[in-house]
Amino acid sequence: MSWIDVIDLVQSVIDGVMFGTTYALIGIGFTLIFGVMHKINLSYAAASVGAAYLSLLVVQVAPTPLVYLAAALLGGVLGALVYLVCFRFLPLNQPLATLMSTVGMLLLLEEIIVHATAGMPQNYPALFTGAVFDVGPFMLRGDLLFVFGLGCAAMVGLKLLLERTRLGLATRAVAQQPVAARLCGMGVDRTNAGTFVIAGLLGGTAGAMTGAAIGVLSPLLTLPLTVKGLVVTVIGGLGSVPGAIVAGLIVGGVENLFQFLRGVSERDIYVMLMLFAFLVFRPGGLFAAPGGRD
Repeated sequence: MSWIDVIDLVQSVIDGVMFGTTYALIGIGFTLIFGVMHKINLSYAAASVGAAYLSLLVVQVAPTPLVYLAAALLGGVLGALVYLVCFRFLPLNQPLATLMSTVGMLLLLEEIIVHATAGMPQNYPALFTGAVFDVGPFMLRGDLLFVFGLGCAAMVGLKLLLERTRLGLATRAVAQQPVAARLCGMGVDRTNAGTFVIAGLLGGTAGAMTGAAIGVLSPLLTLPLTVKGLVVTVIGGLGSVPGAIVAGLIVGGVENLFQFLRGVSERDIYVMLMLFAFLVFRPGGLFAAPGGRD
């Protein structure tokens, strides 16, 4: 392998890691909901893409930065709607009921997007698309740097919210001991709804970041983002937010690396092989919860 090939290989990994912040945000959303309710919301990525599509309604009347804010806010609204429809009035002691309801919501959101857009990709506004920064032999794309920075800002905002607000305290308490939290006067249903809104804000941001990095939104994004989000959640460790962040960056880098080496048609195969390796050799993920008494 020549020196030029090595530079191209490292360049592809750098680009993948920067795009991996979108996977990290999707994984965090899955992780938050699983950590608090011990349920999987399979409609999460579809709602994230749906929020990005809805944000296109303001693209003609608002500056581009406000489109990303609109996507986040609309993601929060969709998150609350998913909780209301798929969780609030269903028996939570029946895991299959909530799981299948979220599958139905995923298919519904996907069909709404397809019918609203006639299945055609929609251009999505991006910032710094023409900017390129040279760092030694490597080039950093301005749009990917923006996506990476926005993702990091969202993660920092989540950390501050979980550690320094009443909602964050309630979320962590319900995740650790729901019965004790209820005895302390915390509204579990209200906290669960708040968690879905927080996850929706992150998901809407991730959907907008995906559209900005790729340049278009497509209904075909819902399934890949769902799968990658679940992969990130498992590799990072179920219920671990730091694990989801690290795993998202890893999956983004590995995906782009094998896209460079083997082509776009084979990249997902190696991501699934990496997931299989983790399930065999480290089933608890990178940040597995310690065993022992609860």
